[in-house]
Amino acid sequence: MEFKELDVLVIAPHPDDAELGMAGGILALQDAGQRVGVLDLTNGEPTPHGTPERRSAETAAATAVLRLHWRGNLGLENRKLQSTLESRAALAGVIRQTRPRWLFAPYWQDAHPDHVAATQLVDDARFWSKLSKCDLPGERHHPQRIFNYYCVHLKMHPQPAFVLDISAHWETKIRAIQCYQSQFIEGRESMRPSFLEQFEYEARYWGKTIGVEFGEPYACREPLGLNSLGSLL
Repeated sequence: MEFKELDVLVIAPHPDDAELGMAGGILALQDAGQRVGVLDLTNGEPTPHGTPERRSAETAAATAVLRLHWRGNLGLENRKLQSTLESRAALAGVIRQTRPRWLFAPYWQDAHPDHVAATQLVDDARFWSKLSKCDLPGERHHPQRIFNYYCVHLKMHPQPAFVLDISAHWETKIRAIQCYQSQFIEGRESMRPSFLEQFEYEARYWGKTIGVEFGEPYACREPLGLNSLGSLL
Protein backbone atom coordinates (compact mmCIF):
# COMPACT_ATOMS: atom_id res chain seq x y z
CA MET A 1 0.00 0.00 0.00
CA GLU A 2 1.38 3.41 -0.97
CA PHE A 3 0.77 6.32 1.36
CA LYS A 4 0.22 10.07 1.09
CA GLU A 5 0.34 12.59 3.91
CA LEU A 6 -3.14 13.70 4.92
CA ASP A 7 -4.86 16.33 6.99
CA VAL A 8 -7.82 14.05 7.74
CA LEU A 9 -8.10 10.25 7.78
CA VAL A 10 -11.58 8.72 7.79
CA ILE A 11 -11.55 5.12 9.03
CA ALA A 12 -14.45 2.91 7.97
CA PRO A 13 -15.25 -0.70 8.94
CA HIS A 14 -16.49 -1.45 5.41
CA PRO A 15 -16.49 0.27 2.02
CA ASP A 16 -19.62 2.52 1.98
CA ASP A 17 -19.59 3.43 5.70
CA ALA A 18 -17.55 6.58 5.12
CA GLU A 19 -19.91 7.61 2.31
CA LEU A 20 -23.01 7.01 4.43
CA GLY A 21 -21.69 8.67 7.55
CA MET A 22 -19.75 11.65 6.27
CA ALA A 23 -19.50 12.07 2.50
CA GLY A 24 -20.78 15.61 2.97
CA GLY A 25 -18.09 16.30 5.54
CA ILE A 26 -15.42 14.83 3.28
CA LEU A 27 -16.47 17.11 0.44
CA ALA A 28 -16.66 20.17 2.70
CA LEU A 29 -13.20 19.49 4.14
CA GLN A 30 -11.73 19.11 0.67
CA ASP A 31 -13.38 22.32 -0.50
CA ALA A 32 -11.63 24.00 2.43
CA GLY A 33 -8.27 22.78 1.10
CA GLN A 34 -7.84 19.76 3.39
CA ARG A 35 -6.23 16.55 2.14
CA VAL A 36 -8.74 13.81 3.03
CA GLY A 37 -8.23 10.06 2.80
CA VAL A 38 -10.34 7.02 3.64
CA LEU A 39 -9.06 3.75 5.06
CA ASP A 40 -11.52 0.85 4.78
CA LEU A 41 -10.66 -1.80 7.36
CA THR A 42 -12.26 -4.71 5.44
CA ASN A 43 -13.59 -5.37 1.93
CA GLY A 44 -17.13 -5.66 3.34
CA GLU A 45 -17.81 -9.06 1.79
CA PRO A 46 -19.66 -11.39 1.78
CA THR A 47 -23.00 -9.63 1.38
CA PRO A 48 -26.24 -10.91 -0.27
CA HIS A 49 -25.71 -9.14 -3.61
CA GLY A 50 -22.02 -8.32 -3.56
CA THR A 51 -18.73 -9.96 -4.45
CA PRO A 52 -15.20 -8.79 -3.59
CA GLU A 53 -14.65 -7.78 -7.21
CA ARG A 54 -17.91 -5.89 -7.48
CA ARG A 55 -17.45 -4.15 -4.13
CA SER A 56 -13.97 -3.06 -5.20
CA ALA A 57 -15.36 -1.57 -8.41
CA GLU A 58 -18.14 0.21 -6.49
CA THR A 59 -15.59 1.61 -4.04
CA ALA A 60 -13.43 2.91 -6.87
CA ALA A 61 -16.45 4.64 -8.41
CA ALA A 62 -17.43 6.27 -5.11
CA THR A 63 -13.82 7.34 -4.53
CA ALA A 64 -13.81 9.12 -7.88
CA VAL A 65 -17.09 10.90 -7.06
CA LEU A 66 -15.65 12.11 -3.73
CA ARG A 67 -12.31 13.13 -5.31
CA LEU A 68 -10.42 11.61 -2.39
CA HIS A 69 -6.77 12.43 -1.95
CA TRP A 70 -6.06 8.81 -0.95
CA ARG A 71 -7.91 5.57 -0.21
CA GLY A 72 -6.62 2.29 1.15
CA ASN A 73 -7.82 -1.00 2.59
CA LEU A 74 -6.27 -2.60 5.67
CA GLY A 75 -7.36 -6.09 4.58
CA LEU A 76 -8.90 -7.20 7.88
CA GLU A 77 -11.64 -9.84 7.89
CA ASN A 78 -15.24 -8.72 7.48
CA ARG A 79 -17.65 -9.87 10.23
CA LYS A 80 -14.71 -10.75 12.51
CA LEU A 81 -13.21 -7.33 13.10
CA GLN A 82 -11.45 -6.98 16.45
CA SER A 83 -8.93 -4.66 18.05
CA THR A 84 -6.20 -7.27 18.23
CA LEU A 85 -2.56 -6.42 18.76
CA GLU A 86 -1.89 -7.22 15.10
CA SER A 87 -4.69 -5.03 13.74
CA ARG A 88 -3.75 -2.24 16.15
CA ALA A 89 -0.17 -2.28 14.89
CA ALA A 90 -1.32 -2.31 11.26
CA LEU A 91 -3.61 0.70 11.73
CA ALA A 92 -1.05 2.59 13.82
CA GLY A 93 1.41 2.08 10.97
CA VAL A 94 -1.01 3.69 8.51
CA ILE A 95 -1.59 6.62 10.87
CA ARG A 96 2.17 7.16 11.27
CA GLN A 97 2.68 7.14 7.51
CA THR A 98 -0.31 9.32 6.55
CA ARG A 99 0.15 11.67 9.56
CA PRO A 100 -3.37 13.16 9.77
CA ARG A 101 -4.30 15.92 12.16
CA TRP A 102 -7.78 14.50 12.65
CA LEU A 103 -9.23 10.98 12.63
CA PHE A 104 -12.88 10.16 11.97
CA ALA A 105 -14.27 6.86 13.26
CA PRO A 106 -17.75 5.31 13.57
CA TYR A 107 -19.92 6.21 16.53
CA TRP A 108 -19.00 3.96 19.45
CA GLN A 109 -22.49 2.56 20.11
CA ASP A 110 -23.96 0.26 17.45
CA ALA A 111 -25.63 -3.10 16.86
CA HIS A 112 -22.98 -4.08 14.29
CA PRO A 113 -20.01 -5.65 16.12
CA ASP A 114 -17.62 -4.56 13.35
CA HIS A 115 -18.52 -0.91 13.91
CA VAL A 116 -18.00 -1.11 17.66
CA ALA A 117 -14.70 -2.94 17.16
CA ALA A 118 -13.59 -0.39 14.57
CA THR A 119 -14.05 2.49 16.99
CA GLN A 120 -12.10 0.70 19.70
CA LEU A 121 -9.40 -0.12 17.17
CA VAL A 122 -9.08 3.55 16.16
CA ASP A 123 -8.78 4.61 19.81
CA ASP A 124 -6.09 2.00 20.46
CA ALA A 125 -4.14 2.66 17.27
CA ARG A 126 -4.16 6.42 17.83
CA PHE A 127 -2.38 5.84 21.13
CA TRP A 128 0.09 3.35 19.66
CA SER A 129 0.92 5.67 16.76
CA LYS A 130 2.77 8.03 19.15
CA LEU A 131 4.97 5.33 20.69
CA SER A 132 8.73 5.54 20.50
CA LYS A 133 11.21 2.63 20.68
CA CYS A 134 8.92 0.32 18.71
CA ASP A 135 8.99 -1.53 15.39
CA LEU A 136 6.08 0.35 13.82
CA PRO A 137 6.79 1.93 10.41
CA GLY A 138 7.15 5.68 10.04
CA GLU A 139 7.84 8.36 12.63
CA ARG A 140 5.78 8.66 15.82
CA HIS A 141 2.64 10.74 15.34
CA HIS A 142 -0.40 11.55 17.48
CA PRO A 143 -3.54 12.86 15.73
CA GLN A 144 -4.97 15.84 17.56
CA ARG A 145 -8.53 14.59 17.78
CA ILE A 146 -10.97 11.79 16.96
CA PHE A 147 -14.43 12.72 15.70
CA ASN A 148 -17.19 10.14 15.29
CA TYR A 149 -19.64 9.95 12.40
CA TYR A 150 -23.01 8.22 12.57
CA CYS A 151 -23.50 5.12 10.46
CA VAL A 152 -25.44 3.03 12.93
CA HIS A 153 -27.77 0.05 12.78
CA LEU A 154 -29.56 0.88 16.03
CA LYS A 155 -32.87 2.74 15.99
CA MET A 156 -31.59 5.52 18.18
CA HIS A 157 -31.70 9.29 18.45
CA PRO A 158 -28.16 10.50 19.16
CA GLN A 159 -27.22 13.79 20.74
CA PRO A 160 -24.34 14.92 18.52
CA ALA A 161 -21.56 17.29 19.48
CA PHE A 162 -22.25 19.28 16.33
CA VAL A 163 -24.20 19.10 13.06
CA LEU A 164 -22.50 20.08 9.82
CA ASP A 165 -24.37 21.89 7.04
CA ILE A 166 -23.93 19.69 3.94
CA SER A 167 -26.63 21.29 1.81
CA ALA A 168 -24.14 22.28 -0.89
CA HIS A 169 -22.80 18.72 -1.05
CA TRP A 170 -25.97 16.66 -0.74
CA GLU A 171 -26.34 15.74 -4.41
CA THR A 172 -22.72 14.59 -4.63
CA LYS A 173 -23.08 12.58 -1.43
CA ILE A 174 -26.07 10.75 -2.90
CA ARG A 175 -24.16 10.04 -6.12
CA ALA A 176 -21.36 8.49 -4.08
CA ILE A 177 -23.80 6.29 -2.15
CA GLN A 178 -25.56 5.24 -5.37
CA CYS A 179 -22.25 3.78 -6.56
CA TYR A 180 -22.91 0.91 -4.13
CA GLN A 181 -25.75 -0.65 -6.10
CA SER A 182 -25.15 -4.08 -4.55
CA GLN A 183 -25.63 -2.68 -1.05
CA PHE A 184 -28.42 -0.10 -1.26
CA ILE A 185 -30.39 -0.67 -4.46
CA GLU A 186 -30.49 -4.35 -5.42
CA GLY A 187 -32.72 -6.47 -3.20
CA ARG A 188 -34.43 -3.37 -1.79
CA GLU A 189 -36.72 -2.55 -4.73
CA SER A 190 -39.89 -3.26 -2.74
CA MET A 191 -38.95 -1.10 0.26
CA ARG A 192 -41.33 1.79 0.88
CA PRO A 193 -40.01 4.29 1.59
CA SER A 194 -36.85 3.27 -0.20
CA PHE A 195 -33.49 3.21 1.52
CA LEU A 196 -32.42 6.43 -0.20
CA GLU A 197 -35.70 8.14 0.70
CA GLN A 198 -35.24 7.21 4.37
CA PHE A 199 -31.67 8.44 4.19
CA GLU A 200 -32.84 11.77 2.80
CA TYR A 201 -35.46 12.14 5.56
CA GLU A 202 -32.73 11.74 8.17
CA ALA A 203 -30.44 14.28 6.51
CA ARG A 204 -33.30 16.77 6.24
CA TYR A 205 -34.11 16.24 9.92
CA TRP A 206 -30.53 17.02 10.95
CA GLY A 207 -30.55 20.01 8.65
CA LYS A 208 -33.72 21.27 10.31
CA THR A 209 -32.06 21.13 13.73
CA ILE A 210 -29.56 23.80 12.61
CA GLY A 211 -31.82 25.71 10.21
CA VAL A 212 -30.46 24.42 6.89
CA GLU A 213 -31.63 21.95 4.24
CA PHE A 214 -29.34 18.96 4.92
CA GLY A 215 -27.12 18.10 7.87
CA GLU A 216 -24.66 15.47 9.09
CA PRO A 217 -24.31 14.81 12.84
CA TYR A 218 -20.97 14.16 14.53
CA ALA A 219 -19.89 13.15 18.02
CA CYS A 220 -16.68 13.71 19.96
CA ARG A 221 -15.71 12.32 23.35
CA GLU A 222 -13.31 15.18 24.04
CA PRO A 223 -14.24 18.87 24.45
CA LEU A 224 -14.25 20.97 21.31
CA GLY A 225 -12.32 24.23 21.44
CA LEU A 226 -13.36 27.46 19.69
CA ASN A 227 -11.33 30.62 19.24
CA SER A 228 -14.31 32.43 17.75
CA LEU A 229 -18.10 32.14 17.70
CA GLY A 230 -18.19 33.54 14.18
CA SER A 231 -18.56 30.16 12.48
CA LEU A 232 -21.55 29.03 14.55
CA LEU A 233 -24.87 28.95 12.71
